Order: sequence, then C-alpha cells, then structure tokens
Amino acid sequence: MTKAPVRKPVPATRSTVSLKLLMAVTGLLLVAFLFAHMTGNLKLFVGPENFDHYAHWLRTLGTPLLPETWYLWIQRAGLTVALIGHIAAATILARRARKARPVRYAHRPKVQGSYAARTMRWGGVIVLLFVIYHILDLTTGTVNPAGGDSEPSARVIADFAPGRWYVTLFYTLAIVAVGLHLRHGIFSAVRTLGQRSPRGERRARQAALVLSLVLVIGYLSVPFAVLTGLVG
Repeated sequence: MTKAPVRKPVPATRSTVSLKLLMAVTGLLLVAFLFAHMTGNLKLFVGPENFDHYAHWLRTLGTPLLPETWYLWIQRAGLTVALIGHIAAATILARRARKARPVRYAHRPKVQGSYAARTMRWGGVIVLLFVIYHILDLTTGTVNPAGGDSEPSARVIADFAPGRWYVTLFYTLAIVAVGLHLRHGIFSAVRTLGQRSPRGERRARQAALVLSLVLVIGYLSVPFAVLTGLVG
C-alpha cells in the first residue's frame, strides 16, 4: 500500500512576501478610492446642486446594463473585500513579527522610524472605526441630523454645522490618522512592489508625503468650509 504524498509546508518567507504583496495591492486600491471619493466631495464647493447631481449620477452609473445602485453595491463589495484582505494580512504579519521576537528585553533602544510607522496599528483601528461611523453618518444617514431621506448635500451641511463642532473635531482626528497611515503605507507599498534604489526611495518618501497631505487637506476642506459658513 502506497503512502499518500506528504505536502511540504509553504516556506514562511514565501508566505510573508505574498502577504506583503496583498497588503500593498489592496492598500493602493483603497488609496485610489479615497482620492476618487475626495474629488467627489470637493464638488460641494461648486454648489449643493452640483454635489447632489454627482451623488445621483453614481446611483445610476452602469445603467441600463446594471440596475440602479448596483454599481455602488459592487464597488462597496469590492472595497470591503480589499479592506478585509488588508487587515487580515496586517494582522498575520504583526503576529509573525511578535513571534520572531519572543524575548522582551528590560531595556531596548527605540527603533528608528517615522512617527507614522510606529502608529500604523492604532492608526488602522481608528481608520476602521471612522469608516463604520462615516457610512452610518453620511451614506445611510442613520446617525445624521438630516436623516437618510435627505439630499447628500443637506446631510453634509447638517453634519458639520457650527453647533456640531465635536463632529468636525472627530472627523479631523480621524483624517489626520488616515494621513499618517497613508504616509507610511504608500511608501511601504512602493517598496514591496519593487522599488529599491536610494534615489527612488527618496522620491517614494516625498510622493507619499505629498499624496497624504493632499488627501488630508482635501478631506478637511469640506467640513471646515461648512463649520465656518463658507458652504451652507
């Protein structure tokens, strides 16, 4: 009787590389969505009607090939899968890193690295919680003062009204956390995907910083415009 062939375990290094690639690809996909979403948000400066028209256009995108709102649901499903894959890969890699250092020293020198790199974990948690609140607030209108049946522009204006400054404060802290997360994440993704030269590393760091700043300023411009009465 012949024995069944024994499957060789996948080397940890190969598996780790695969997880890093998964993190890089899903991370860049999420970054692309954030920039597209930011561009849509900035339409509020053109006028509430323009912003509402854009939101309606998203609901009808793909028709008549797709039923109304199907594109949005397909997009949401894809982003959810990407987010779950990103979080799962990050969690597994973090656990492997801890196992690789089972002995904790009484005194260990600080690891060199940026502030963003040292706060990736809690920053990721803040981003996840913010995404959940953001959906309940401005997408479904569940926790929005204007309600879910109101126009998208009315929800944004009601949400960041001067009397709700604490919402703007929470939004600001969350977006800054997103920026810190992206500053390190974009650079790490570029490195994972093959960038290695010293000159390329400097450019990657600069590009990550610029993109993160653009994203933070772009997202915060809307709530502060409503808070100060520039839009409303």
